[in-house]
Amino acid sequence: MKKLEKGMVLYHGSYCVVENPDLRKCAMYKDFGQGFYLTTSKEQAESFSKISATKAKSKGLIANSEKFAYITSFEIGELGTLKIFNFEEADAVWLHCIVSHRKSGVFSEIKDSMKNYDVISGKIANDDTNATILAYMGNVFGAMRSEQADKMCESLLLPERLKDQFCFRSDKAISVFQFLKSKKVVLE
Repeated sequence: MKKLEKGMVLYHGSYCVVENPDLRKCAMYKDFGQGFYLTTSKEQAESFSKISATKAKSKGLIANSEKFAYITSFEIGELGTLKIFNFEEADAVWLHCIVSHRKSGVFSEIKDSMKNYDVISGKIANDDTNATILAYMGNVFGAMRSEQADKMCESLLLPERLKDQFCFRSDKAISVFQFLKSKKVVLE
């Protein structure tokens, strides 16, 4: 898993260009909670930009005739005193963290322990993994947190194929990166 470093270029996919992220506009029930998400993968950002555009069209945020989504790139500056938590692997603790942010009242101790971090990074639980995580949350593999359920879910997630994500959760974290450019993505 890549760690956040000065000079890294990270990408964000959206239905619009985001030069100055506003944490109040970020969705709450994402993998690592409410925050501005970036990745080292242009392909992942492009995929997310298309998903974001589809959702924005369904909510009436953009016209159905819109033909473009956007990848915005940012460069990381001095990290200073940021508190950063890095999940090295997509393991049971990572899984429990994601579930704690997606489902209220589950793994509360993990969600509470993450509140003090400005940035959380780890593998992304993308649309390809969503069915597996929903099955886990529905106790299909056994009771959540049981060794059996954790191992089954981890094996089905194929963590070696998952890309990375960085969730910037505080204004202090947002201040360490600088907008570089945006690129249009053609919607099909």
